[in-house]
Amino acid sequence: MKKTIGYYLFAMVYYICRLFSIKKKRVLCIMTHDDGEGSNVSLVARALQKRSEGYSFSYITKKDTLEVKSIASLRKVLSFFTLKPYQMARAEIILMDNVFLPFAYLHRRKGTKVVQLWHGTGTIKKFGQDANSGRLKELERRANANITHLIVNSSEMKELYAGAFGVEKAHVYPIGLPKTDELLKRIEKVRKEKKNADKEYIYRKYQIPEEMKLILYAPTFRDHEVDHPSVEKWLRDLTKWLPKGYAVGLRVHPFVAKALEDGTVGPNIYQLSFEEDVNTVLMAADLLITDYSSIIFEYCLTLRPMIFYAYDYEEFLQHGRGFYYPYQSYVPGPVAYTGKEVGDLIESGQFDRNRIQDFVEKNYHSLDGNAAGRLIELLIK
Repeated sequence: MKKTIGYYLFAMVYYICRLFSIKKKRVLCIMTHDDGEGSNVSLVARALQKRSEGYSFSYITKKDTLEVKSIASLRKVLSFFTLKPYQMARAEIILMDNVFLPFAYLHRRKGTKVVQLWHGTGTIKKFGQDANSGRLKELERRANANITHLIVNSSEMKELYAGAFGVEKAHVYPIGLPKTDELLKRIEKVRKEKKNADKEYIYRKYQIPEEMKLILYAPTFRDHEVDHPSVEKWLRDLTKWLPKGYAVGLRVHPFVAKALEDGTVGPNIYQLSFEEDVNTVLMAADLLITDYSSIIFEYCLTLRPMIFYAYDYEEFLQHGRGFYYPYQSYVPGPVAYTGKEVGDLIESGQFDRNRIQDFVEKNYHSLDGNAAGRLIELLIK
């Protein structure tokens, strides 16, 4: 009920503020999932700023929404429900990285472009309209009806995302996502200079011995494990079977990371969950272990090995969100169901790089590092 009142209040102020005209080159950045410098929205905003054409910016961040939910400051709550709807009503461009549910109670202005960049670069598991139900599904459908531009990497994802967001395919643009631009630049820099600054930074900051290879363990977020995560249990089973010479960098959802006590996960395990720039973590890792996470759509660009540690595959298939494709044949790496199987795969060192390359070609139309530029040209036209 409290959330619904908030949505109505936001919409009411928004409609009052529509009495003012749209301000040309005014951009509202809604970053309620990732407000870091490497996020899609941040990168597009910076690219617009570099054009020096008089763009102005306002923001709704994850911190803003958390402060409203906690009602920590009455002044900040009042500011949110007055200033933010005003900024939205006057924006010519709205950039988003998540579903913004107050949109379910209002309609965008005719001259406003609403750009959904999302926070993932692809997906294995179902989400949005394909996974939610009841009132949440209906609210998301109404909110997404305001989207004018839904940005994806490829035609493969165009139809899938159209269904997941409940928008017409004509509003989906497979021009590439900005946050892959930066990752591609770093990969090319390492290739040319034979030096990995991100790896050096991570090893130095976390005091990882230079002779050890770094495994990035990034399991997907499970809704029921916010307060009682099981990742520690499976991490112990995993590390027990790892060959010598490997360290593990843990990258889990912030909710899960906060629930884990520091120092309880064992030796040679490093908590990387709070590193703001995920590209830095990706570039530092020699090997990725995950299960159903969309992080593979970024890590695959490095062409480094991936192992899919699907310890709860049957349960996730039956009671989780489900998958868009047959899991074992779709993922670009071998699937393991126990820690021992993971250890054996690493010990063998037999990984099919061609399988990763095929996955990249299937899920990316362009790898020229100019996705942000294409988006800006699209919006200007």
